[in-house]
Amino acid sequence: MKRGSHILPVMESFYSIQGEGYHSGKPAFFVRLAGCNVKCTWCDVKESWSIYENQYVKIEEIVEKINKHSTDLVIITGGEPFYHDLGPLTSMLKENNKLVHVETSGTEKYSGEFDWICLSPKRFKKPLEEYYDMANELKVIVYQDSDFRWAERISSKVKKDAIRILQPEWSVEKRINPKILSYIKLNPNWRISLQTHKYLKVD
Repeated sequence: MKRGSHILPVMESFYSIQGEGYHSGKPAFFVRLAGCNVKCTWCDVKESWSIYENQYVKIEEIVEKINKHSTDLVIITGGEPFYHDLGPLTSMLKENNKLVHVETSGTEKYSGEFDWICLSPKRFKKPLEEYYDMANELKVIVYQDSDFRWAERISSKVKKDAIRILQPEWSVEKRINPKILSYIKLNPNWRISLQTHKYLKVD
């Protein structure tokens, strides 16, 4: 169920370390919104797919909680965060001098103001065309060999200077990591991302 843009369903929010992608290693406050139209079979946060009435929080309360921590970096994720209108929340975050990042599959209409857009598209529900030009980072999850070919097709659509990242799907990372490393050696425009927060058991 969608509601107004000044109240959003927060599955969880917490202060931690960005564990993956281009900004890996940075302290950040995460806002994970509930609701997803993609529902990857290998998703590690399936609890974020559904929206419950008791999850709705006023954006003022979200920002107040963020301001209790020292970081200036806020990462909005999901679920699929653009399932909701993020304009009011990001405007308030920018008023509080925050750097605002988003992690998205690109399947829903864009809204809000962001300093960094990580596009993580899925083969079975392709992104809207507008995201290819906006993406600062293209992060492709690799589960099987055919994902490399699909990654190249998507790569041809994003900006030349977008960061291109291959990340192993966690359940098969021991099998896939050597293949990603070999692929990157032959295709140096890509880099590997590991989910370091899982290795380090970071909350």
